[in-house]
Amino acid sequence: MEVSSKKPLLPDRHPQTSLFICDVADAVIKSDMASMEHPIFTLSKKPIREVKTYRHGDVVLEVTPSSKGIANIYDKDILIFAISQIMASKNEGRPYSREIMFHAQDFMEFSNRHTGGHDYDLLRDSLDRLDGTRLRTTIKTGGEETWEAFGLIDGARIKRKRADGRVTEWGIKLSEWLFKAIEANEVLTLHPDYFRLRKPTERRIYEIARKHCGAKEFWQIGLKKLQKKCGSSDALRNFRQAVSALCDFDHLPDYSVSISGDMVSFRNRMAKPLGLGVGYATALRPDTYETAREVAPGWDVYVIEQEWRDWVVGLLEQGMEPPRSPDSAFIGFCRKWVLRR
Repeated sequence: MEVSSKKPLLPDRHPQTSLFICDVADAVIKSDMASMEHPIFTLSKKPIREVKTYRHGDVVLEVTPSSKGIANIYDKDILIFAISQIMASKNEGRPYSREIMFHAQDFMEFSNRHTGGHDYDLLRDSLDRLDGTRLRTTIKTGGEETWEAFGLIDGARIKRKRADGRVTEWGIKLSEWLFKAIEANEVLTLHPDYFRLRKPTERRIYEIARKHCGAKEFWQIGLKKLQKKCGSSDALRNFRQAVSALCDFDHLPDYSVSISGDMVSFRNRMAKPLGLGVGYATALRPDTYETAREVAPGWDVYVIEQEWRDWVVGLLEQGMEPPRSPDSAFIGFCRKWVLRR
């Protein structure tokens, strides 16, 4: 296989700084649910200058490019960076707005990129594509449906020093459509290894799995439907090969992938089936996660959940009984988690 000589994941290019990515680099990686659910971004690095239309159920999405082409899934890294910073400020009670100013070095480290001169040129190109890509859609954010032409961002700017022309600061202003999603907490946490996925199809499949499988133990989807949600224009046989390679290497963060016929299955790596104790349910109710976020503001509840599950397994291995109410037990664990820290 052509990729056999490569490791399935990119190297961690900033192993020290990535440990400390809420000053800038310490924000938990977040993305908005709308763009995880629907194929807003192209998977091609080559400029796509045709209008892209997607329909699924009552959702209609029309993406119109500028002369630079439609924003691609790597351009989205800038939005993930902005959403992560805003959510960090929001959760900590600090001021925040649609406008984000940042240093390119911080973004490069956050998104596991190289930091050479050419990479700064690529960042500027990404801002151009984000600024030029226009949407018309019925996708709701913050409970409101918008049907008008709007951009992913409402402008970008680069500050330079006049003396030497050196860039001192970069900035973007998010669209109201995207900002509504952040205000309504319509975001999900991504695994840090998202930025180590080599191929755009892998990133897109991870987003879909994270949105639909989430914390559930198992989720399935038809191959053709998965391709449609990815926004892939490849022949179905090529898309199948890409999914099969993902299964063979088994390197997708959070989820193990398998394919049987035309069905693709995702199994949550975090959902260890405890299976100990008759009738014990490993799944938590959706409203339990909301309560957990209130009890442990600013923390990633899925990280806490895994710690809780490991703790319960330890108790069971010692011969103790499983919690009678897993949801209440988890909330109690969250409270103790916050107190300990």
